[in-house]
Amino acid sequence: MTDLSIYGGLFVVALVAATIFPLQSEALLVGLLLHGGHPAWLLVAVASVGNIAGSTINWVLGRSIERFRDRRWFPIKPVALDRAERWYRRYGRWTLLLSWTPVIGDPLTMIAGVLREPLPSFLLIVAIAKTGRYVAVAALTMM
Repeated sequence: MTDLSIYGGLFVVALVAATIFPLQSEALLVGLLLHGGHPAWLLVAVASVGNIAGSTINWVLGRSIERFRDRRWFPIKPVALDRAERWYRRYGRWTLLLSWTPVIGDPLTMIAGVLREPLPSFLLIVAIAKTGRYVAVAALTMM
């Protein structure tokens, strides 16, 4: 497999994993780290950028979610969306440090868009959370 397809595949999987689709980018990262042949820092960087981009897509979707949240096809249940909105209103932008977590992370990034979190602060906090998670996964894998 060429380097471009490895890094491109990791980027796409990390991007999609940060949206509402259930993918495990960590599993791919661990597999690539165990396989060797690619610098760990570069794999972590590619996965982080892809995952941050996916969260940014959620933020953009959140900016116009009010039009679609009552539609039957809408992928996030109203209860989960309401819970995330309450958390975000209560604890503010720092809840985005939980954007890496399963189940609540994706709705939180959408709610940040709904509540008009400025993009620069959104990107900074999400980048810290997402990159920190991949660094921890890589460190545990490389032990």
